[in-house]
Amino acid sequence: MDEHGMRRCIVHKRKGGALSAKEWEAVIEAFMSGDVDEAQMAALCMACVWRGMSFDEAYALTGAMVASGQTIAFDPARGIVVDKHSSGGVSDIVSLAAVPLAAACGARVAKLSGRALGHTGGTIDKLETIPGFDAELSTEAFVEQVERVGCAIAAQTQALVPADKRIYHLRDRTATVPQMGLIASSIVSKKIAGGAHAFVFDVKTGAASFMSDRNDARELAQWLVEIAQRFGRRATAFVTDMNQPLGRCIGTGIEVIEAREFLRGHGDERAKELVLAIAGALVAESGLEEPQELVQAALSSGRAYGKICEMISAQHGDVAAFEAMKLGPPFEILAAESGYVQSIDVVRLGHAGRALSQNDSLGGLQIAVRIGDHVDSGTQLARAYGSARKEALPLAQAFTISSQPVQAPPLFYDMIGGNTRGTSFH
Repeated sequence: MDEHGMRRCIVHKRKGGALSAKEWEAVIEAFMSGDVDEAQMAALCMACVWRGMSFDEAYALTGAMVASGQTIAFDPARGIVVDKHSSGGVSDIVSLAAVPLAAACGARVAKLSGRALGHTGGTIDKLETIPGFDAELSTEAFVEQVERVGCAIAAQTQALVPADKRIYHLRDRTATVPQMGLIASSIVSKKIAGGAHAFVFDVKTGAASFMSDRNDARELAQWLVEIAQRFGRRATAFVTDMNQPLGRCIGTGIEVIEAREFLRGHGDERAKELVLAIAGALVAESGLEEPQELVQAALSSGRAYGKICEMISAQHGDVAAFEAMKLGPPFEILAAESGYVQSIDVVRLGHAGRALSQNDSLGGLQIAVRIGDHVDSGTQLARAYGSARKEALPLAQAFTISSQPVQAPPLFYDMIGGNTRGTSFH
């Protein structure tokens, strides 16, 4: 495809038409070869935002992006390999905790993760606060570790779905990220290229998510599951709340500490509920029976904690340093009035947590209250850590206090996949 052919595709899409699978393949091939420039690709993405994409288009784009680079292959004869993905959250320790927890149950978990984006944290950034931890594994080392240890969390290599990397960077620059088909194809293409045989997706919805509308989040979850199934992969998707931080800590190293303490048996109850659900789904997708019983036993016995230490050691991390990580002195953020916590500005807290950890790996925030909690004037809302912790004083404004009681939002809204499709949580 040359620039004239690309122009025809842009015009067709701008008028509300759908591109064929061959057209999407040609678009990606031309973009990667340089025959189509960033301006035209950005225009096509914007046309998709304005006019939408069909499911078939998203499936075709997924395949075209997978074909743009190398893929990882795990031998299914040696057992099912699973992976999980979150659509982006604040205080989201699920990968840090659920991956070793599922592996401790006998699942094989091959987790390719990303870095922080906007107000959301990045699992790789968090793990790299552990001295020596190597997230840049070669494909061979990644596969070998999953086979030997049972799990690995690594950064996506440059050879995997390079088209997605270039297009995502372009979408980020041109404000064309929140589009159903573009999001679904980006997520699933990375999972397919990563080689796992089954996936568990955690689709966030709420004020701090890319899919703030709950119905849109459900539709995205459905698309993720069905695109994966078209590629011959099994999948489960949860739709979960992101109107408040999932756990208690926001930052990089501070979230590693929270995950460590969770695996030692001291987890926050809201985070624990989701970690156990995701880990249970990973174990179930692995073909193991009684997944929830296995997960509970692995956590309570300490085997899950032993597994994260084994994974860190395998990736050259200093386990003794990991176990010794501790927070410095805090700065307390206090409520100015009495009442009920009506809402929490999670986006603001997410940006603040990242800023506090930028020059101090153990800097960040520790949230003390949830939506619906009653607070008195002077009650601690949060603690700030790090060299710039006093600059967090204005963050009290991120908590809206109401004189009337407030109902806390649920954690789960839906679960889609296999025989559980359409199951609602109340």
